[in-house]
Amino acid sequence: MTRETISTRGGNAVEVRGLVKHFGAVKAVDGVDLDVKEGTVLGVLGPNGAGKTTLVRCLSTLLVPDAGRAVVAGYDVVRQPRALRRTIGLTGQYASVDEKLSGRENLYMIGRLLDLSRKDARRRADEMLERFSLTEAAKRPAAKYSGGMRRRLDLAASMIGRPSVLYLDEPTTGLDPRTRNEVWEEVQRMVREGATVLLTTQYMEEAEKLAHELTVIDRGRVIAEGGVDELKTKVGGRTLQIRPSEPDELKRMADAVARAGLDGIAGAAADHDGGVVNVPITSDEQLTAVVAVLARQGFALAGISTHLPSLDEVFLALTGHKASASDTSEDDMDQQYAEVSA
Repeated sequence: MTRETISTRGGNAVEVRGLVKHFGAVKAVDGVDLDVKEGTVLGVLGPNGAGKTTLVRCLSTLLVPDAGRAVVAGYDVVRQPRALRRTIGLTGQYASVDEKLSGRENLYMIGRLLDLSRKDARRRADEMLERFSLTEAAKRPAAKYSGGMRRRLDLAASMIGRPSVLYLDEPTTGLDPRTRNEVWEEVQRMVREGATVLLTTQYMEEAEKLAHELTVIDRGRVIAEGGVDELKTKVGGRTLQIRPSEPDELKRMADAVARAGLDGIAGAAADHDGGVVNVPITSDEQLTAVVAVLARQGFALAGISTHLPSLDEVFLALTGHKASASDTSEDDMDQQYAEVSA
């Protein structure tokens, strides 16, 4: 999709056109276009080194793009960085809290820097400590927090000022399931209250839970965009996996499904290594129809399951290759992260 104009109208909280950021000969962001509608979550997916973090750094004024333009919450990220910083929140991949201060002091300080009154800063700090299950540790220095607790404190800090646009760069990496759910609930709460979120993630589950739209980035370029179901459809939707009681029935079972001519089902494949027949499906009705065909023909089944494409499978289908160790240029560029606008 080609977009040639940019404006602050049309209900978009974030509008990006032709954004470029390179480090030497490497283009970490290579002509990215994207829109994030107000009050929604855009999930940005891709492997390590794809350009996700560099994109977030550019949009949050921590890096100056080399070309293109971006408008966030009505502010140009290059021309109006100071004004923009007062309207956004950011949680990066690594927690950035003051270890000498307590959890409550960290949040209170952020609140005061955002011009909250002393009373409101204290109230908001206590509110966020409770939401992220940190109340008992509120007076403890952050240096004594576990890694997961620091991550939760960092997330709370990014949300304390109720930003109109919130950037979350792989926010739940390393968190336990309960804390991850707390983060998801808080993000959903903020969106209900009108915030807009740009979320980078490696987790399809997280993208499905939170994102209204998805953008897939590879090697600094947008290679696909759309809803969760739309992207999954591109790689075949769900796969029905059927395990016969007799392993030597695999081929005959696959042939039976293929010959049945079921509506919307292109075929079936016998996976001899896995001991299952794989049937691409897009609905529960198709699942029921396949099982009915096999039952009528007298096949004995040992198990049935459905498989959803993982992020790696979606990425592989869209790009034709997997993420490799060489796709880590963003981590190697951290020393250039000091290019922060004053």
